[in-house]
Amino acid sequence: MAITTDEIKALRERTGLSVMDCKNALEATGGDMEKAIIVLRKKSSAAAAKKSERTLGAGVVQAYVHSSMDVGALVLLSCETDFVAKNEEFIALARDIAMHATATNPQYVSRNEVKEEDTKKARELFEEEAKDKPEDKRAAIIEGKMNSFLKEQVLLEQSYIKNPENTINDLIEQATQKFGERIEVSSCVRVGLDR
Repeated sequence: MAITTDEIKALRERTGLSVMDCKNALEATGGDMEKAIIVLRKKSSAAAAKKSERTLGAGVVQAYVHSSMDVGALVLLSCETDFVAKNEEFIALARDIAMHATATNPQYVSRNEVKEEDTKKARELFEEEAKDKPEDKRAAIIEGKMNSFLKEQVLLEQSYIKNPENTINDLIEQATQKFGERIEVSSCVRVGLDR
């Protein structure tokens, strides 16, 4: 099956990845757009994992303040070089993450930051809620509730508000693949009258 330039362009618009990466993913999946996205996500994850030990020496701070002027966020998006940090797409990504954080109010950037006492309290609450459920299903129910709780609280695991198909972590992995550098949300602070 011949892959058209329109298909490649459509996949590139959805993922932001290179023309060759999009073409290769479409060829590998017989032109199936959804499967190609999965292939590209796996490739992005692998690229990010390879670069995870590299030193972050540059980055950009971006802010977003909601039009109501009562809530906003500040994000430090780190990368390896000034060349990437000064790239307009990289700066736009940092601003999009700040906008997302303004809207969703994450309590943590990653699961590593979640305090043991917070997960313990949440687990106790979910165990109490599940006590009347069948014993053979109780553990799965509690784990499902814990994962949902953490997805709401952890920035990297949240579904991106502009495109819920992707998490914030997916955006970071795609940027890592696109720019060829390790990229990380080093800090995120949200402030507002609603806190």
